[in-house]
Amino acid sequence: MRVLLVEDDRMIGEAVKMALKDASYAVDWAHDGAAALVATQTEAYDLMLLDLGLPHLDGLEVLRQLRQRGDALPVLIVTARDAVEDRIHGLDLGADDYVLKPFEMGELLARMRALIRRQAGSATPMMSNGVLSLDPSTREVTVDGNATRLSAREFSLLHALLLRPGAILSRQELENRLYGWNEEVESNAVEFLIHSIRKKLGATSIKNVRGLGWMVSKQN
Repeated sequence: MRVLLVEDDRMIGEAVKMALKDASYAVDWAHDGAAALVATQTEAYDLMLLDLGLPHLDGLEVLRQLRQRGDALPVLIVTARDAVEDRIHGLDLGADDYVLKPFEMGELLARMRALIRRQAGSATPMMSNGVLSLDPSTREVTVDGNATRLSAREFSLLHALLLRPGAILSRQELENRLYGWNEEVESNAVEFLIHSIRKKLGATSIKNVRGLGWMVSKQN
């Protein structure tokens, strides 16, 4: 899963970025509002973490422009502004949730998972195609009653596929969910991860559609 972190405080940004990477997210970090808007026009994200007190362009203006152009990207505001009016204004402009600094990282991650679930049209915390069941909070996948823990990148790849069972994702689409800015895309990384997941979950867990990409089957 790929997240856009919009934060001008270097210390906070570094801490959040490291925690997100440890939680299996690919992270791009924009240091100001203008850079954030450019990023959303050039990359596909699953979620934006948006500070409000940003240089060049305030976070609320970033949100206003994002929604004005019809972008439905889930936005979680993360800010020290604790006035009720600020929260109301942010939510009315189109934010999906609001977290006040300082915050517990565990709560932030849980709120992120909830937003990503809702964006995918699911209310349950478990992701499943009828055969595989994935728990995003633990990175465990269950098949035939047997639970297996995935590595961070194995989880990211399978999570992307399970968001849209039956849909084919290309190599580029999968790489975009595995790597952030300035991260080197390893040669044959997608194939290596799929091979590793199949060893753990079975040869038919992920299907290759020759010339197009990969998918997990959608079971009725």
